[in-house]
Amino acid sequence: MKNFILLIIIAMLANACAPKHEPIVYPESKKVDQVDNYFGTEIADPYRWLEDDNSEETAMWVAAQNAVTQSYLSRIPFRESLRQRFETIWNYPRVGTPFKKAGRYFFFRNDGLQNQSVLYTMKALNETPEVLLDPNTFSADGTISLGSVSPSPGGKYFAYAISRGGSDWNEIVVMDLDSRTMLADTIRWVKFSGISWLNEDGFFYSAYDAPAPGQALSGSNEFHKLYYHKLGTPQSADQIIFQNKEFPKRNYYGGITDGGSFLVVRESQSTSGNALYVRPANDFKAPFVKVAEGFDYDYDVIDELNGKLLVETNYGAPKRKLVLIDPAAPAPENWKTIIPEGENVLGAVSLAGPYIYADYVVDASNRAYFFDYEGNLVKELEFPTLGTTGGFSGDKDDNEAFYAFTSFTMPTTIYRYDLSAHQSEKYFASEVQFNPEEYVTEQVFFSSKDGTRVPMFIVYKKGMQRNGKNPLLLYGYGGFNISVMPSFSVARLPFLEQGGIYVSVNLRGGGEYGKKWHEAGQKFNKQNVFDDFIAAAEYLIAEKYTEPSKIAIMGGSNGGLLVGAAMTQRPELFKVAIPIVGVLDMLRYQYFTIGWAWAADYGRSDESEEMFRYLLEYSPLHNVKQGVKYPSTLAITADHDDRVVPAHTFKFMAELQSKHGGENPVIVRIETQAGHGAGKPTSKLIEENTDIYSFIMYELGMKPKFAKN
Repeated sequence: MKNFILLIIIAMLANACAPKHEPIVYPESKKVDQVDNYFGTEIADPYRWLEDDNSEETAMWVAAQNAVTQSYLSRIPFRESLRQRFETIWNYPRVGTPFKKAGRYFFFRNDGLQNQSVLYTMKALNETPEVLLDPNTFSADGTISLGSVSPSPGGKYFAYAISRGGSDWNEIVVMDLDSRTMLADTIRWVKFSGISWLNEDGFFYSAYDAPAPGQALSGSNEFHKLYYHKLGTPQSADQIIFQNKEFPKRNYYGGITDGGSFLVVRESQSTSGNALYVRPANDFKAPFVKVAEGFDYDYDVIDELNGKLLVETNYGAPKRKLVLIDPAAPAPENWKTIIPEGENVLGAVSLAGPYIYADYVVDASNRAYFFDYEGNLVKELEFPTLGTTGGFSGDKDDNEAFYAFTSFTMPTTIYRYDLSAHQSEKYFASEVQFNPEEYVTEQVFFSSKDGTRVPMFIVYKKGMQRNGKNPLLLYGYGGFNISVMPSFSVARLPFLEQGGIYVSVNLRGGGEYGKKWHEAGQKFNKQNVFDDFIAAAEYLIAEKYTEPSKIAIMGGSNGGLLVGAAMTQRPELFKVAIPIVGVLDMLRYQYFTIGWAWAADYGRSDESEEMFRYLLEYSPLHNVKQGVKYPSTLAITADHDDRVVPAHTFKFMAELQSKHGGENPVIVRIETQAGHGAGKPTSKLIEENTDIYSFIMYELGMKPKFAKN
């Protein structure tokens, strides 16, 4: 313990008074003689010890790194005024999209600076809402958050999941909805699961066996199972509904269709592609029928319709289609196409009243339409500007629905839709201390290294001069078939207010243009993603938006990999790098928690020599070179991140600090009682974004002046 305290004191004293350009004295990161053999090639892993999230030595390293980071950040002259600005603009009411079940409306609301949004309920829209669950009362610091919520079909019970410290692990508990008393039922070690009620007696959920001691946050997640829990019985008595002992690295998600007829099980072994099974919901003895084979295509059950399954799929349709499948004759030749594949990617689909609602991704923004049950177009749902819709919620037996809409400069607005009159009305509009009329959003297309046409959005304040001198923040993701769409973020506002340009790139590997676009950024095509990002920066420089000394890059998770690869491949092109909870060790990612499921996008270092060499070529950890001047780097991770374990960031930053040449700071911020991002309390979000954006603006040479609050 004495050594622990001494290490922190030395780190703080060494950096407390250092001017900006004086080299930082980083904590010592010891090296061990760990060498792994990959197909005859030996690869050193000197920081393997940092993978042990339970060791005191790792804890000492984390504390020392945080001390250096906070010492450096504390010297930024406008850091406190930026924090105050964040507190001001973050303090605005926000409401989630209402949903209606069992004769009640439910919605989340945050009054502004509440750490967690509160769940409200009411029986009519003109009633005063009642607080149903306030997660702010669960913990003093707001680090316990709500996950899935599910009322029982008859409205007697309400089940909900809670997460502690941002972990993916959940606990499910049950409330009597009328009396608001808690039942004794508690389900633990739930992960990657919904809560689907069969009736008032019980529900389905997915879980793992309890992890070995010390392995909860880093051990590999294996043998996922679908269970049925009967109210009033212990978890140990829960019935296993679906499992596969021969394939430990597969996941099972089960749900009852809204009509109550079918139990549908989705089987997956990666983040894309799944098999599909179905059986009568109430018949526990009936065998499951395999409706669709895995794992090359996606099959998403929307609901039941006339005794059949309404399924959205990319089987035979790279941009997706909607089909009706009879479980008694599930072969593709028997499918009935309801909405055929079109020019644009079919996105979210749901049923509301007598209509099928379907939105499309059109050059990375949304358009939406209503169809009848036969697939005939009825009407387009018109939006106020270029942006993104989400959360469309309705019911086949109701005459109303709700949806959300947002853009880069429009806070999320909730609309109520009258299905009879086909009219939208604003249900809730957020009021932020921000004038969207002062800003411009443009979409441009550029050519990547191989000539592929790639879109990106550019957001800036009116009057911006393209003089090649503007500070610019470049964001991307590029993976797992995820489309990066226009969205409002209060965290970006101070940067935009001070003359910064925000750019979001729609890289290959995402889902913006369907399955082919995704595959163009997978496995042996992964370098395309990094090439797209680099080409975006080069375009912005050529078009006089900015210059290398004014570019910051940022991305999270798979986007953290993007930042790590870009900064190690083209360090001279960027001034600042912010890899957030990044996948940075491409040779070992598959050995932790759910990492094995990412192999469909990345490939594995142990599957073939060719794949190993491809991963080694771009793995950020393995491409840090001695003496290279890397961008000013602030890496972000958290101690409870059990999605992308913090060891990725720990090892990468130890390597970067060891080899980095030049004066740019390369520091790491390690949050406590937080995970991959979900459920993070508002207070932590403000603190984290204060550090991120003060670092970006400081390193880009900006001298912001914030109005006094």
